[in-house]
Parts: sequence; C-alpha cells; structure tokens
Amino acid sequence: MSTRTLLLMRHAKSDYPDGVADHDRPLAPRGIREAALAGDWIRAHAPTVDAVLCSTAVRTRQTLERTGIDAPVEYAERIYDATPGTLIAEINGVEPRFDQAPDTVLVIGHEPAMSAVALGLSDGANADAAERISLKFPTSSIVVLRTHGPWDQLALGSAELVTFHVPR
Repeated sequence: MSTRTLLLMRHAKSDYPDGVADHDRPLAPRGIREAALAGDWIRAHAPTVDAVLCSTAVRTRQTLERTGIDAPVEYAERIYDATPGTLIAEINGVEPRFDQAPDTVLVIGHEPAMSAVALGLSDGANADAAERISLKFPTSSIVVLRTHGPWDQLALGSAELVTFHVPR
C-alpha cells in the first residue's frame, strides 16, 4: 500500500462584517496574505495535492482560492461546524468522490474540529507537534499526517503526525 498524506488546514483569518452570517464571512486582508503563504509552504513541503475537501463557508473557499492549490475539489457542507467524527467520516469517504484514488488530500475546515482530528488521528510519536497543536491552532495552520492504509480505514491513532506549520 502506498503512503498517503493528509493535510489538515484551518481557514485563513476571516473578517467580521456587520450583518454577515458566520457561514458567509470573507477573509480579512491578513487572511488573504497568509493563505497565499500557506499555499507556498504546501507546495514546498508536501507531496502534490491530488484532491481537496473544503467546507462550503466563504472563508474556506477563499482560503483554497488564495493558496493557489490546483486540484479537484469537493465542497462539503458537513465540514462546516463538523464534529471530529463527522470530519473523519468525510475523509474516510474521499476515494469514491474523485476519478482516481488520491494519495494526498488537503482538507480545509474550521476549529475546533481540525485540531481535534489532527490529535485524534496521530499515533502520538511527535509529542512536540502535538503539544503545539493542543495549545493553539491558529488560522492558516497546517498539519501534515502520513498513513499507509486506504482512506476508508483511517482511524484514531492510525497516522504519523509529520509536522505542524503556521504560515506567517
């Protein structure tokens, strides 16, 4: 079985315009800049992204657009306001959504689910990164996890936590 890479990314810094529903909040200027930095970091430090799962929220869509990552995308309403279990279920179901089974998947979502999933999937070997994630998972943060099984078998404790990066 080939190695699979899972990238979990929290959306970039969003704005809070008056009268705009949470789901429809856009990125702030800082978020636009940091999403581009996140995309640069992913291209430099991770395998090529084969597929993207993205929340339907405006700020996550804009984050993806600003990263410049060019891969097939599935927008999933369930990622917005997801529990950790729902987010893992979305990742488990990634293969049938795309023409080819992706080796590298980028998920763009929200806190607190992103950090909870990162820590839950981790096999516990990278204590330093796990501690940093548990202390703070800022906007634009990226977790890189590695696994060897198929996506539908990704489960708690089954992935290697490779790194945690906050682009600034």
